[in-house]
Amino acid sequence: MKKNLWKKLITGILTVSLGAAILIGCGTEKAAEQTAQQTEETPAAESEQANEEAETVEATTETTETTTETTADSDSNASEGKLDIVPGNGETIKIAASPIPHAQILEKAAEILKDYGYELDIVEFDDYVQPNLVVESGEFDANYVEHVPYLNSFNEEQGTHLVDAGDIHYEPFGIYPGTKSSLEEITDGDRIAVPNDTTNEARALLLLQDNGLITLKDGAGLTATVNDIAENPHNIEFVELEAAQVARVVDEVEYVVLNGNYALEAGYSVGKDSIAYESSDSIAAQTYVNIIAVYEGNETSDKIKALVTVLRSDEIKKFIEDTYDGAVIFYEK
Repeated sequence: MKKNLWKKLITGILTVSLGAAILIGCGTEKAAEQTAQQTEETPAAESEQANEEAETVEATTETTETTTETTADSDSNASEGKLDIVPGNGETIKIAASPIPHAQILEKAAEILKDYGYELDIVEFDDYVQPNLVVESGEFDANYVEHVPYLNSFNEEQGTHLVDAGDIHYEPFGIYPGTKSSLEEITDGDRIAVPNDTTNEARALLLLQDNGLITLKDGAGLTATVNDIAENPHNIEFVELEAAQVARVVDEVEYVVLNGNYALEAGYSVGKDSIAYESSDSIAAQTYVNIIAVYEGNETSDKIKALVTVLRSDEIKKFIEDTYDGAVIFYEK
């Protein structure tokens, strides 16, 4: 009986051990399966997270680039139209000028200069002499009335020390009707009024030569006077007057030769009223560019540089083109 009991006990112990082993094996397999499943899921989750992080970085980069571009565009728009000018502190630039077109152009320039801290004081003169003398004396900062050949001639004759601070525009010289309206009507002994200063008289004579009325001596060129006329087939009588006076004798002579500004003052349009005028590509038109003249050394001052920069701007160019119907031409360097 004891033997049978011992046998049953051993059998029970073996059964329990086997069951435990089976349970342990099952648990191990289940754990292994869970571990494998977790192992498979983890890379997927990590991959998804990595993608999300990459998208975040890309979005941040795009935002940064957009912000940079926007800032650059903003800076570009802010600087658009700005001229390279050293700002002033309310300084006044006193300038002598012929009434038309110089003073008119300066009035437009004054509007722009005010935005840069400069006040433009424009004083009109009806001649070419006084504007140079007041700049030489230091009473004025600059003048806007003349071209370089006249300036050089004035310096030589008067002993002044004026220089070109900037080239702005030129005005085609024209032959205008007096008591006759066509050059075909010219007859022996007709009178033509011309400016009497050296450079402008030469310019008038060159224009008359270009239109077949006279012939100048070889080499006369830009210094020609009536004494340099080699051929005068119509025996033209030349009435030499101060430039500002020429337009006032249109009823007394057959023809007049006018500077562009004095033609404008007299109400003439080069394109509509002149009988003939200088072409824009002529040596004379390119030589007689109207300038800002200052006392030697002052051309490098901030306020003179500001004045010239404004007068050379696209805004002034457009003003000239829109206003003067070809009688004034912006000088293209």
